[in-house]
Amino acid sequence: MTPSLHSQRGATLVIALILLVVLTLFSLSSYHSAVSDLRTVGNSQARTEALNAAQEAIETALSSPQFTTTPGNALPNPCGGANTYCTDYDGNGSAEYVTRLTPAPACLSMQLIKVVDLNLSDSEDLSCAQGQAQQFGIAGPDLTASDSVCANTTWQITAETTSPVNAAKVKVTQGVGIRVGMDDMAGACL
Repeated sequence: MTPSLHSQRGATLVIALILLVVLTLFSLSSYHSAVSDLRTVGNSQARTEALNAAQEAIETALSSPQFTTTPGNALPNPCGGANTYCTDYDGNGSAEYVTRLTPAPACLSMQLIKVVDLNLSDSEDLSCAQGQAQQFGIAGPDLTASDSVCANTTWQITAETTSPVNAAKVKVTQGVGIRVGMDDMAGACL
């Protein structure tokens, strides 16, 4: 016995609606997956930019002559306060990232360089030997075992970057060794 035409009416409509619902669910799933991926990429980009801003602030501070003399004000052109660095990546005049050197850069250790350890053919090393008392031809203490006017210092610098635009936050701590003249120390490591 064959089903009657009357009993099959509307079956096509029900099947079409079911397929339409399934296709809609696939579309919504794809949309949510794309939005989630876009957020992930955006967050990754914001974190990378914040990390770059922190590294840029550290490099700017290390390049400044005031880094070793006044570590509490190590940045040459602070924005909004001492040891604060603003980064404007899109050039619109407002900072997307604000980096603070907090705590202030700190000298962890200092080791005086002996004159005997200097390479006097190197201009940087030669400047460390200048100012030493010269005793050519005079009997007395061995000046090559004395201290030069330079020291090797070890510093710790921490940069904390935040963004008022996208809520990114990064903290970078870096150690660095710097040779300084004793006159430039101004008590920072002593």
